Amino acid sequence: MWISTIPYDEASGELRAHYDRQARALGEPTEMTLAGSLHPDLVGARLDLYAATERCPSRLTAHQRNLISFVTSAINQTGYCMSQVTVKLRQTGLGDDEIAALASDPAGIELDGPDAAAVVYAAKLTRDPGSITESDIDDLRAAGFDDLDIVDINSQCAHLNYVNRVVMGLGIHTIVDPDFPAYGAIPDPPARDRGSAARPTAVTGAG
Repeated sequence: MWISTIPYDEASGELRAHYDRQARALGEPTEMTLAGSLHPDLVGARLDLYAATERCPSRLTAHQRNLISFVTSAINQTGYCMSQVTVKLRQTGLGDDEIAALASDPAGIELDGPDAAAVVYAAKLTRDPGSITESDIDDLRAAGFDDLDIVDINSQCAHLNYVNRVVMGLGIHTIVDPDFPAYGAIPDPPARDRGSAARPTAVTGAG
């Protein structure tokens, strides 16, 4: 990292409380958290935003969230974030060849309708946000997503774009160890209707 940070064992007060909050889940604060340590309010706000984003009670599946996060980070060439999501994509069914193809081209692998629609939207929002129109939202609805699902897709992508820019702008280029406990600590979203309805139904021709 290219800036000074406050180590965990030197933190006190509000910053120490934020560090402890993350350490209870992950064992230690992440580099992303350390990157804000000179401004404790920012650390707390980032942790709150992450929690709210990951706990949106939409019908998005874990796999869809991972696809959005990975494609966004791949387009932004953010290896730190890509390395974290790679492990999650393996857990939700993608092989290494498919992950590599997805990294080089969001349309590089065949995905079912809702997954493909989410990826197309995330890629467009990341590459050219000024080109997004209402028709892009209509495409998500046609793939079976309702408006809360769409809010969740948007916030997942927007949050990763924010994180990617913090990480790359401050020189965080670590490739995260697959054994880092963060991989097991991402909260399950409180889906409104788990089971068959937890995955939007593909519409013929969608994606």
